[in-house]
Amino acid sequence: MANAYLVVRIKGQADCPYWATTTMTLLKLDKKYRATILPAKDNTLGMLRKVQHYVAWVEIDASLATELIDKKARKGGYQKITAEDLKALGFASAEELGKALSEGTATLSKLKPLKPWFALAPPRFGFKRSTKRLYGQKGVLGQNKELGNLVRNMI
Repeated sequence: MANAYLVVRIKGQADCPYWATTTMTLLKLDKKYRATILPAKDNTLGMLRKVQHYVAWVEIDASLATELIDKKARKGGYQKITAEDLKALGFASAEELGKALSEGTATLSKLKPLKPWFALAPPRFGFKRSTKRLYGQKGVLGQNKELGNLVRNMI
């Protein structure tokens, strides 16, 4: 079983039903191309399966978590985080925070000065698969094994 999931919202707000909007708000995915790291729990996986036609997720590794923290983590005022901010949170470096997030021991929503999401750009070179279908149907939605490479193109 996974320790943590990287979740990315692929579809926007238009024509999104109320129940899906509410679930994605609880997951801190308010806008298109927002990403977050969630610890693996039974209720988390249930929420992801409920909104699988709007988001994509994958088990995260420490290197991708560290890369996201280095390049896309923000604090209040949308400012980049610094080494002093990491020390105030109790982590020596971005690598240590990335490892804690990927193991599920830390959560973004509990690390107070940090935003609980990462704002990503649309992927360079585009999506190679359909954004309207699940991963098993030659799309990108749902549980997607290739999401790590796609997120690296979105950073």
